[in-house]
Order: sequence, then C-alpha cells, then structure tokens
Amino acid sequence: MTARLLTRGCVALLFTALSAGTMGSVHAQGPDVGTEAQRESGRTVYVKYCAQCHGEKGDGQGYATPHLYPMPRDFTAARFKVRTTPNGALPTHQDLVNIIRRGMPYSSMPAWPELSDQEVSDLAYFITTFSPDFSNPEMVPKPVELPGPPSTSSESIELGKKLYEETGCLKCHGNLGRGDGPSAPTLVDEFNHPIRATNLAQSWTFRGGSSREDIFRTMSTGFNGTPMPSFADSLSPEQRWAITDFIVSLSSSNGPGYTNLVVAKPVQDAIDLANGVASFESAPVARFPIIGQITEPGRAFYPPATSVTVQAIYDTESIALLVRWHDMSAEKAGKNGPSLPVPPEEEESVPGAAPAAGASPFGDAEVAAPPPAADPFAEAAAPAAQASEFSDAVAIQIPSLVPSDARKPYFIFGDAQNSVDLWFFDLAGQEPVQLAGRGSADIATNDIGDVTGVASYDQGEWSVIFKRPLRTTSGAPFAPGQFMPVAFSVWDGFSRERGNRRGLTAWYSIYVEPQVVPSAVGPMVRTALLILVIELAVIFWVRRSYGYGARGELGGEPSHPAATRA
Repeated sequence: MTARLLTRGCVALLFTALSAGTMGSVHAQGPDVGTEAQRESGRTVYVKYCAQCHGEKGDGQGYATPHLYPMPRDFTAARFKVRTTPNGALPTHQDLVNIIRRGMPYSSMPAWPELSDQEVSDLAYFITTFSPDFSNPEMVPKPVELPGPPSTSSESIELGKKLYEETGCLKCHGNLGRGDGPSAPTLVDEFNHPIRATNLAQSWTFRGGSSREDIFRTMSTGFNGTPMPSFADSLSPEQRWAITDFIVSLSSSNGPGYTNLVVAKPVQDAIDLANGVASFESAPVARFPIIGQITEPGRAFYPPATSVTVQAIYDTESIALLVRWHDMSAEKAGKNGPSLPVPPEEEESVPGAAPAAGASPFGDAEVAAPPPAADPFAEAAAPAAQASEFSDAVAIQIPSLVPSDARKPYFIFGDAQNSVDLWFFDLAGQEPVQLAGRGSADIATNDIGDVTGVASYDQGEWSVIFKRPLRTTSGAPFAPGQFMPVAFSVWDGFSRERGNRRGLTAWYSIYVEPQVVPSAVGPMVRTALLILVIELAVIFWVRRSYGYGARGELGGEPSHPAATRA
C-alpha cells in the first residue's frame, strides 16, 4: 500500500514538474516586455538620457534631432538595425541591451558603460512600450541560426572577394570597401533620409561591432530600414563567412591607431611633387580623428570624414606633408573656401549626404525611396544624386610664429593675438593658396607662392601633398629637432560643407627629425685598430723572414763570450 502511494506520488510529482516546465517554456516564448515596475524604472532612465534625441514619444524627434546624422531611431516604427533576428523582425530583449551598452560607433548614439545592468535592462523594456508590436504574441522575435566561425584562410578570402563582386556589394561599398561605389551617392533609408554605405576599410567605425561574428551577423540579418539586405536565404553560411573574411581583410585589425604626432623624416633627394605619394614611403603614418566644428555658426555636427592620415618628409630646402582621407565621391567642380558663409537654416538640416533627386536639400520626404529589390542580387532603380555647388577642400594650419611656450592660437583659425598660417587647397583648383587667419571671421590672403601642392583621388581616397620651404619670408620656419603645432580641416563638397561647416582636428604636432650625422669617433677608432693590426703583421713577418729569435738576435741563438772562447 505504501509502495503504491509512493508510486502515485512520484507520478504526480513528475507530471507537475513536466507541466511546470511546459508552462515555463510557453511563457518564455511569449512577448518579453518586462514588468510594469521594470518599464517604469526604464522610463526614468529614458527621460534623463535618451529623450533629447529620440523624443519623449520615442519618435526620433528630440530637440537635438536636427543636428544629428544618422537620424535618431524612431522607436514607434519598431525597425531596428542591429539584431540577431531575421530581416524585418523585432529585436530580442538582449539585442536592445547590447546596442544600449555598446552604442553605435561614429554616430550620435554613444555607449552607456556608466549605466548598471539593471538600468540598461529596464531601459530596453521601456523602449518596447513605444510600439504595440512588442506585445503581439505573433511577433515574438526568434534569433536566426548563426553558426560558429570557421578558420580564416587565403582561400576563403579569395572566395569572399569573388562573392563580394558577384553579389553587388561593390556597387555601394566600392572595390576597396571605402563606401565609394557608384550607387553610394543615391542611397536613402526608409524615411528618404540620405544614408552612407559603411566604409568597410575602417572596421572600427562599424555600427553593431567589427568582430567576424558581428560582420557575419549583419550579413545574415541585414539592417532594417536601409538598403543593406539579409543574405541568409541567398548565400550559404560558408559563403557568408567567406565574404566576412574578405571584409576583415580590407581593414586593419588594430583599430585606428590614433596618435598625436607627425614625424617628418629627412630625405636625401630633393622633394619632387611629380613623384606623388611614392616620395613618402620612408615616413611613418599618423592618423588623427576628425570632429565636427560645433563651436561657431556654420556648425557641422556630423562630418562624413572620420579621420585623416598624415606623413611628412623634408630635404635641405623644403618640407612636404601628405594628407589622405576617404571620401564617397570626388567633388572637383564648384568652389570652396574657409570664409564662405553658411545660412543659419542649414544648421537645422540633415547633414551627411546630398538628397536624392526630387527630394528637399534637407532630406524631407518629398519623394518615396526606391523600393527594395526582392532579390538581393537584382538592382533597384536608384535616383541620380544632385551635383553640389561646393567642391571638396582641405587645409593645414600652423601658428604664424613658432610658439615660445605651451600656448597655441585658437584652434578655429587663430585669434587676434595669435594668428595662424593656413595652407588651403580647393580641390576644384590646381594649386593651394596661403592665408592668414585671426579667427574664422578674419581670414586674409597671404599668398606669396611659398606653398605648392598636388592632389589626386583614387577609389574613394583623396591624397593631397603640400610643399613649403623650411624657411620662408612669411610664416614660421621648420627646423630639425623642432616641434611645430599643426591642425587639419576637411570640407566635403557633396555634403555642402564650406566655411565653418566642416570637419577639423585639434592641435597636434609635427616633429622634424634631425638627420643622423655619422660620428667621427667610430671611423677614427676603426682606422687606428687597422693600422695597429698592419704594424703587428709587418713585425711578425720581419721576424719570421730574418730569423730573429726570442732574444732578438739573428739566428735565434744567444751570443755569449764563453761560447766564443770554447
């Protein structure tokens, strides 16, 4: 009897456990929108940190929105770029947590490492309140299968390059992944806002992560609301991993490697501009971040260029700097200049790219975006981009006088007490000009022909060389062993940048590395040792040849009177 009761009890307990497990599984598959307390806690965090950009209603219309590019996410549309779910699907709760924690590099969406795990989780739950889709049991997100990475090989990279071309990736991203494909200037998102193709040659700028796993995920899920499709149904996992490996090969794996110093290397031959970038092979590369000019009217809150690389060399007469940056297109027509005015209303525009044909110059949705192709290999009809009236341009800025202390001129083109020497190159022209700056409102021509240069554009990259005498009648001289402050500005004509609307760097330094003069001590010591060796060799030879013995007498036998008498 007892055995029966125990058996029945065990069966009942097992049934209860299975039922509970089943109920738990059903509950886990339902909408994960948190508790009311969690959402309310998330609301507090949202109002404090997020509403300024995403708006109190979550519609992406915060008071900072006009100054941001890309536009802040409209949570009411329930379309999210970075996900582990299929294209067009909602993100999981963990997807939201990840993007809040990590942010979106090189955009207006920062990372939030200072928030606790609970705050981030609660904030993610609150974001689900902006769209009823998150509470719809039929729209519960289910992650796609993301198999682990195979080993990278030269064969997989070569296959990835072939697939990159065959699938049309280069039409947006370009041959070298610099975001300069023929379709790049025409791209818009679902709201008809201009959007730029990712620069695959700079993996540290990838939104959603730059690891192989992150890139594979993006290849598999696509970016909702953008021209970037999902390839989960059209490419096998092996093919997606191959393209991933090729993309990884396009960029340095060590990040941007930003520094604060350009080292000018001495060269023996006279600098010849006709040799182009080949003259700079011996010079180390320095990369500097570009930030938006957001201090003075004409502001650029999000310049398209994210960095410049700089190399420097000098000969006995001149110094030359090579400045390079990636640009979606080369604007060689129109005009540009550091003094061109920018209407105040343009600070309220959507920056970053020119509008599609028929659209407002400020990105208003006057025409519909081109419909996405059902087949990711097929081409959607893209509108032609309007030509900008402004050209691309670049400038180098140094103090007019060598600083005697740590104080530098104001970094936005100098000030009344400390002027700057501006080497400005409108890339619609043939030569740079020299200007004197005492602030952005006081820039005068000071061109005496000292600064010369050449410029070229190739596959998404500008290469601009400036050359100036080491010692000049106007401007600070460069001398070996000397540090000189330097700053850079870049104007993107396609984005209508000119005047104060531009990207710029902070002050950095050029160090003119002295030539290595061979020391006279070394050769003198070597010569003395050689002479000593020769002398010892001669003495040894004479001794052997004439038979001098140990006592220095001919024949080697000692000479002694007693021996003679015997």
